[in-house]
Amino acid sequence: MFWRSVVGKLWFIFSVVIFSLISIISLLLFEFFNQSYIHEAQEKLLETANSVANLLDEYHDQTWVVDVIEQMKDESVFVSVHYDDGGQWVTTDGNDHSDWLTLNDTVMNSLSERAEIMTKIKLENNMEILLSGTPFEHGFVYTYQPMSVTNVPIDQTTGTILLIAMLAIVMMIIFVFFLSHRITAPLIKMREAALELANGEFKTKVPILTHDEIGELAMAFNRMGRQLNYHMNALKQEKELLYSILGSMADGVMTINRDGKVIISNPQAEKFLKDCQFELETKKENILPSELESFMQEAMETEIEQSRELYIQGRNWVIIMSPLYDQTKVRGVVVVIRDMTKERKMDQLREAFIANVSHELRTPISLLQGYSEAIIDDVASSKEEKNELAQIILDESLRMGRLVNDLLDLARMKAGQMQLNRTIIDLELFIPRILRKFSGVAESKKISLDHQIDPTISTVNVDPDRLEQVFIILIDNAIRHTEEQGEIKISAEKSDEYAQFSVQDNGTGIPQADLPFIFERFYKADKSRTRLAANKMGTGLGLAIAKQIIEAHGGWIDVQSRENEGTMFTFQLPLDINRI
Repeated sequence: MFWRSVVGKLWFIFSVVIFSLISIISLLLFEFFNQSYIHEAQEKLLETANSVANLLDEYHDQTWVVDVIEQMKDESVFVSVHYDDGGQWVTTDGNDHSDWLTLNDTVMNSLSERAEIMTKIKLENNMEILLSGTPFEHGFVYTYQPMSVTNVPIDQTTGTILLIAMLAIVMMIIFVFFLSHRITAPLIKMREAALELANGEFKTKVPILTHDEIGELAMAFNRMGRQLNYHMNALKQEKELLYSILGSMADGVMTINRDGKVIISNPQAEKFLKDCQFELETKKENILPSELESFMQEAMETEIEQSRELYIQGRNWVIIMSPLYDQTKVRGVVVVIRDMTKERKMDQLREAFIANVSHELRTPISLLQGYSEAIIDDVASSKEEKNELAQIILDESLRMGRLVNDLLDLARMKAGQMQLNRTIIDLELFIPRILRKFSGVAESKKISLDHQIDPTISTVNVDPDRLEQVFIILIDNAIRHTEEQGEIKISAEKSDEYAQFSVQDNGTGIPQADLPFIFERFYKADKSRTRLAANKMGTGLGLAIAKQIIEAHGGWIDVQSRENEGTMFTFQLPLDINRI
């Protein structure tokens, strides 16, 4: 239980931290005093070596020098002298290490370089010694001392540091325990007060014992108790806000009890109820019509969410009823009413689109099937007749290919997958090149193709392939709906910050009733005449594709027409692509 308390956790954490900190400091002190004692001993050995070197340089009586050295050095210090002619002597300690010293690489390097040396080396008998050396006029002097002599003050210092560290750890752990208890005592009081608040004792107060952060926490705790009533009022405001949210919802929402009486509803649901009561001739307010009441009873009995669609006052409504529980039993339903009129309209348009595609494909498929059977059954006897049937089959195949390609292009454009490869084109070269493609068809119908380009707009930044596709669609439509001896004009001029293009003909024109729908898919103006000749048959997708291409460039397209007088398609493209 102690380790699960805040006091135990704080005491344990602080104890670990203090123990680690004091241990690290002790280790650093051990290392510091160890190095300090070793360095001091090496300095003393070097000082002795320098004194011996001075004596050897000044006096040449070896016996007298040896006696002086024995008197001036410490008992634990030993001296070894190496002469340049190979001679050597050493003060004895019972063990002669002179032979080993001459084999040591560090000693030999200092001897050859005649440089001072201070180092710690290990002898063959695993004995460690501190060694210092210095050169003199006729050789080199080494002084050394066993590490056991230096370890005596080091061990004494280590024991002292360990004792001080243990006392510091014990005292700090005791101090931390009382400090932790002092810090957590107000927290324990707040815990007890929180339990009382949980039991409904809102007048409970925590005593403020300090003026630090814990005291501020106690003040905040007391303030929280005083504000409980304020929050209860805030809950009422939240309830009102909930009603506001329900009122702003696009869907209708209402709650109905087991008796079929509406308890809560938003304006959208109330409008639906009024329309439903008017449609079903029900006069009682806040009471569901019998049809919806049976639907509600089914949802409560099965305790499963139910949905149903109703057609009321020209609109499609989807009704979703979910059981509303009161602890263990169903006390009513929550109803979500969604207006699906637009969605159903889109479904109808989708079905109409599929029907139009099927209709457009059915005719060429029927022709392909019929003429193929005619060729197989040898209905066409001559080669000319077979070629004619084959030509019809080829034309219908190409027509189906155009329809499929147009559908794919339109789908990509609608999905935003069309990539524009913009480049700067010269209109003086671009438009005449397109007109040359129609020169043969125009000459066969004796239709004149003219163009006029404003010199102020000789170049534009567009996707040339896509722009060519737009011109081909518009010029092809103009040729197919222009009689012989007709005239088609293509112009390009600058209008403010746009390049304006127009394709104008003096053909049959478009009825006014068809103009608003001319850019819709599969819409064909003058449907009775488009089937009269093969050269006027189209897929009904060209203008829809042209509109998508122009809008992808950031422009717009429009049409003006009068029956039997002609049609003019006008579209604009921005000169500055940053305006898109």
